[in-house]
Amino acid sequence: MSKKVIGLSLILFAALTSNAQEQKVNKNKPASIALKASILNFKKTPLTEGLTVSTPALGLQLLKGIAPKLDAVVNVDMSSLKYPYYVSLKQTKATTNTLYAALDTRVHIKLATDEKALVPYGILGIGLAKEASNVLAYAPMGLGLQLKAKQGSFLNLFGTYHAEASKLTKMHMNYGVSYSFPLKLKEKKAIALPEAPVQADQDDDGVSNDIDACPDRAGLLKYKGCPVPDEDGDGINDENDKCPNAEGTIKYRGCPVPDTDKDGIPDDQDQCPTDAGLTGYKGCPIPDTDKDGVNDEVDTCPTIAGIAANNGCEDLQPSLSTIAAALKFEVGQATIAPKSLSGLDVVVNMMTQYPQTNLTITGHTDNTGKRKINDALSLLRAKKVQAYLVKKGLAINRTTLVGLADTQPIADNATKQGRAQNRRVDLTIKY
Repeated sequence: MSKKVIGLSLILFAALTSNAQEQKVNKNKPASIALKASILNFKKTPLTEGLTVSTPALGLQLLKGIAPKLDAVVNVDMSSLKYPYYVSLKQTKATTNTLYAALDTRVHIKLATDEKALVPYGILGIGLAKEASNVLAYAPMGLGLQLKAKQGSFLNLFGTYHAEASKLTKMHMNYGVSYSFPLKLKEKKAIALPEAPVQADQDDDGVSNDIDACPDRAGLLKYKGCPVPDEDGDGINDENDKCPNAEGTIKYRGCPVPDTDKDGIPDDQDQCPTDAGLTGYKGCPIPDTDKDGVNDEVDTCPTIAGIAANNGCEDLQPSLSTIAAALKFEVGQATIAPKSLSGLDVVVNMMTQYPQTNLTITGHTDNTGKRKINDALSLLRAKKVQAYLVKKGLAINRTTLVGLADTQPIADNATKQGRAQNRRVDLTIKY
């Protein structure tokens, strides 16, 4: 370590100790912790090309006033760098960053006490740093400016010259800022309240305090100075409550609102208080508008009486089967006979009246001809019926086509009359 640095340090420490003894009556800075950010700045030379010249560092400071104008500081810096040793030291030149950690103790010699908004100060200290496997000694010295913040906090701006105190140390500058917080805030003194005078009857209810179980609330002697109880907490005292153990209302003299039909809906909200119902229908049963025994929630045709098997809709299949019985075709033909068209008009009206229904149209043939031809012919007969219905206004997406050829005869294909009956189209409604 330089003899000049050691000598300067001893002189300054002696002066500071004397300053501290003279100011014992003044207020010192409480123990504080500071967050620190700084820049380490090494002198750039042609021989340091590729090594760190300037790099950011993060750190912490612990501060404690030892006199009103003198603070003791423990300082820690951490950075990542390629340390630029002097070439004369013949240190291996760094190729990758390593962790640089520095720890020093220093003092801040202030020109004013902490009560001032701006306080300039000088810095002097001694410390050690570690880079890779090397330990370096340095002596920080410099200048700073302390700015007063709230609740014992301070903002510090500073610049320090890190003098070489060992052979391997490279002189460098450290410029930075820190913000300190006191480790313990001031405790507020509790305000002493005057004791309340003792009263013989504090609540003025005629029951003296020595026998009053509720001395701060007016009550009755029969309840030992307490108010009339309200066991169920409904705001109606037990003396006026017909149902003291069940929360109720004033209208029903402390009893709950009745539910005559036991449907879980109190009578004052139930439009059908004697018939069990649902909340969605204001306490009434689900309606059955068409009186067909199928309630409106499951009735596909709620305004037209029907049967449960058709989800509450009228059974239209018998009428459709009668109309379909007239849909007969000549051998090998798919032309609809004119006499059958009036029946198909009825089908369109029927489907319009029941918009929630769909129609399956199934074409058939007799057993004459090849199966491949009969498959196409049966489907063509179904399409012809579909085309007429669509032309008359039935939406095509409400129809389904099926061609079954001669697989489902309704008469004997061995006779001419039977074959004529089998050349047909069936109509099946779906609800």
